Amino acid sequence: MRALLAAQPDVEVVGECGDGREAIDVIPKIAPDLVFLDVQMPAVDGFAVLDGLVGGHLPAVVFVTAYDQHALRAFEVHALDYLLKPFDRDRFERALDRVRAQLRYASPAALNRRLISFLETFRPSQRPQDRLVIRSGGRVFFLKVEEIDWIEGEGNYIRIHVGKVSHLVREKMSDVESRLDDSRFLRIHKSTIVNTEQIKEIQPLFNGAHIVLLRDGTRLTWSRGYRSRLRELTGSEA
Repeated sequence: MRALLAAQPDVEVVGECGDGREAIDVIPKIAPDLVFLDVQMPAVDGFAVLDGLVGGHLPAVVFVTAYDQHALRAFEVHALDYLLKPFDRDRFERALDRVRAQLRYASPAALNRRLISFLETFRPSQRPQDRLVIRSGGRVFFLKVEEIDWIEGEGNYIRIHVGKVSHLVREKMSDVESRLDDSRFLRIHKSTIVNTEQIKEIQPLFNGAHIVLLRDGTRLTWSRGYRSRLRELTGSEA
C-alpha cells in the first residue's frame, strides 16, 4: 500500500500506525484527510478505532477488509469505500478516485454522519459491548463496562464514573446507552445511567421518585419518568 500511495502525486502519507490503539491516539493529532483502516486487527479492531474517534476528527475512511460480499453491502449502503483483500492497483486507484470526489464535493459533516450511521447499523450483533474506547483529557482509555459504576450527563458531555476516577467525554447519553447491556445498565433519569450491580439500596420518596444508594455511598435520583425501568429491576414500583 505504501508503494501504491507513493505513485500518487497528490497524496502525502502523514502517518502510519501499527495497531488500533495507536491509531486512536495518532489520528486526532495529525488530522488526516483520509485513513486506510484495516477492519480485522487484534485487540482493537477497525470498528473500535472509529468508536474511539467519534466526537472528534473523523477523516474519510477506506476500509481494508477480508469480509465476504454479503458483509460488504453494509459499506456500499453507506457509500463508504473498501478494498477487499487481496486487491490490485486498478481497484486501489478507483478507491482513491472515489475519495477525491467525496473530499471535493461532500461536506465534512456529511462524511461524519455517514460514518456514524454506519457504526450504528453495521454491528448490531456485537452489541452490547464489553469495553468502551473513550478519549478523555487528551488520553485514550479502554474501559471494561463492568467497571463502570454510573454515568451522568453534563450538557454535550457525559461523565463516566469508575471507582474514584471519572472521565469527561463528548458524547450523547443515548449513544453510550445503546452500547451498554440493558440487563446491567439502566437509565434512571434523563441524565443518569447506573450499573445495577452497584446498587445497594433503593428508597422511595414522597413524589414518586426514588433515591438510589450505590455501594460506594453515592446517592442518585431515580425519576418518576423512568418508573418502568424500576419495575424491570424489582418487579414493582416501590
